[in-house]
Amino acid sequence: MGYHNLVMQRSDSPYVIDWYVVSLRWLVLVGMLTSIAASDSLFRWQSLLLPFLVGWNAYFSWIASQNKRVPSHRWLNVGFDASLAALYFLLDGSFWGAGGWVALLPLMSGSLYFNMRGGLIAAALMSVVEVAGSLLHGTAIFVLILGVIVTFFVGILFGLISQRIYKRWQAERKRQIAQRENQQKGENDRVRAIYNLSSALTATLSYKRVLDTALDLSVNALSSEKIDPNMDTVPTDSGIVSAMLLFQGEELQVGSARRFTQSDMRSTFPAKSGILAHVVEEGEPVLSAEPAADPELGRVVAISQCKSLYCFPLRSGFNVYGAMVFGHTSANYFNRERCDILGIVGRQAVIAIQNARLYQDLADEKERMTEVQEEARKKLARDLHDGPTQSVAAMAMRVNLARRMIDRDTDAAKEELEKIEDLARRTTKEIRHMLFTLRPLVLESQGIKAALQAIADKSKETYGQEVVIQVDETLAEQIEMGKAGVIFYLAEEAVNNARKHAQAPHIWVRLRPLPKQPEIAFLEIADDGVGFDVKAVHQSYDKRGSLGMINLRERTELVNGILHLDSAPGRGTRVQVFIPLSEEAADALHHARERQTA
Repeated sequence: MGYHNLVMQRSDSPYVIDWYVVSLRWLVLVGMLTSIAASDSLFRWQSLLLPFLVGWNAYFSWIASQNKRVPSHRWLNVGFDASLAALYFLLDGSFWGAGGWVALLPLMSGSLYFNMRGGLIAAALMSVVEVAGSLLHGTAIFVLILGVIVTFFVGILFGLISQRIYKRWQAERKRQIAQRENQQKGENDRVRAIYNLSSALTATLSYKRVLDTALDLSVNALSSEKIDPNMDTVPTDSGIVSAMLLFQGEELQVGSARRFTQSDMRSTFPAKSGILAHVVEEGEPVLSAEPAADPELGRVVAISQCKSLYCFPLRSGFNVYGAMVFGHTSANYFNRERCDILGIVGRQAVIAIQNARLYQDLADEKERMTEVQEEARKKLARDLHDGPTQSVAAMAMRVNLARRMIDRDTDAAKEELEKIEDLARRTTKEIRHMLFTLRPLVLESQGIKAALQAIADKSKETYGQEVVIQVDETLAEQIEMGKAGVIFYLAEEAVNNARKHAQAPHIWVRLRPLPKQPEIAFLEIADDGVGFDVKAVHQSYDKRGSLGMINLRERTELVNGILHLDSAPGRGTRVQVFIPLSEEAADALHHARERQTA
């Protein structure tokens, strides 16, 4: 407790009253010094009090400049001023001399620190001092009464001035408090709007609803801020234009918008020049004062009428989903505060879009897996119908024929039974080949090289198809089981397609690392068959009953790879798959593809 009483109090803002006191005290000191010098009484005993008063006020001026106060600050100042004035009066015998200014000190500090009450108390104390001095020095009664009257008058005058100062100071204080409360309210509203934004965006996994919600809450967040009246602005709901532009393929399309015309909603943007190109390539927001001059966004009717535009990238890491575009009819609308708000909205929107896309991808993947399973069942049914089922039916007919021939021609019946036996063996091989492709146990037990060699062996054994396997053993040991399974099915699908459609004497399956990029596996299935027109087949693929190339593409996507198909009539076919073995390799592979596409 004693420690706190000795330590100065410090404030973040100046003590206004202290500045009034020290300033008026300097004024009194100047008046005293001038009067004493003019009356040639500078070297009298009472004049020696001036250095103490100068030092005292200099000290408290320094304290005021530091926004500090000593313990009992007000009482100490008033007490010092009253003691100095009393000592001067007792030495001089009157306040009517050259140094009479000193009587103003306690009246001034008392009224400023304690208002009218302090001024009256200081005046009463000075009156007591005057009475005591009069008795000591024998001052005339008239002079004493006049001095007391003047003392009370000055005390009341300073008290009124002090009250006026306090009222003005309190009014200013209230205004500052109200302004601070308004600012705090604005901050609270903004925080609430951002919280509502996060809650609303994470409350739905609907892709379209996420886009609409992001735009609506952007305007709400802007509306919740306090608009500076000195800025050239209009209400946010009267001139703002907004849109969410998302990549569909290689171009940006309007996912959701506000104040766009029907024609604007159908607009597409290649993002190759202007504001959108900078936002997409650099990943940094852009503030433009001339949106109508932009080569891409300027074509939008709603944006061409705006005088300012703010574009924020929807980006996470290396993934660019699109951009948020905001325009306004006011040239100075997008100040730093509003841009910060839109930046928060944009970052929250990216998270919500990622979640919605993941959910949509899961739904699409579930539907695709259902289709794949259905197609696998159909394929198995076709293979069973075209292969083992036909063979079993043929065996049944031949058995019936052999049964009839036994009694009439034993040798012919024996020959027919041998044919039935051969057909049964071939059917068994076909069924075993089908079971192998459904679940290659050799892949799990011996690895990808043995599994690919098993494809070649069974193709030769079952169909007489020549398949040559070339596998880099070091690479084969690095490939994890999940990717090895996808590689196996890619090779099996491509070999099966070549066997059925290419009429190729030979099929080659090669698996090796890319030169200078050992973390990317290169799988190639090539044949010397009849080949085909790739472009023509792709254009008419939706009318075909087979899903061979779709299966290849989807399996490639499972390992984050890239599929390339090269063929032409008369010069065979090459199916090439680039498979990254690490996340860094996947990023490098897809960035290289993007650069080639661009």
